[in-house]
Amino acid sequence: MPEHIKTPADIGALVRSTRKEQNLRQDELAGVAGVGLRFIVDLEAGKPTAQIGKVLQVLQTLGCSIDILAPGERRP
Repeated sequence: MPEHIKTPADIGALVRSTRKEQNLRQDELAGVAGVGLRFIVDLEAGKPTAQIGKVLQVLQTLGCSIDILAPGERRP
């Protein structure tokens, strides 16, 4: 089921729940995603200034994808 993400906290919650579903510790996710442990901690806490490139790296590592809809577009 697709998630409707509106805030950095929503992204953090998605990362945390997906990481836990995959039985990964924060330090393990940081290692395989190529980011620091502090970044994962901050991301999961919903830090609004997290670097978008690193956020995308973490999401891709977890197997998540992002669909961005322009105004007026609808999901099929």
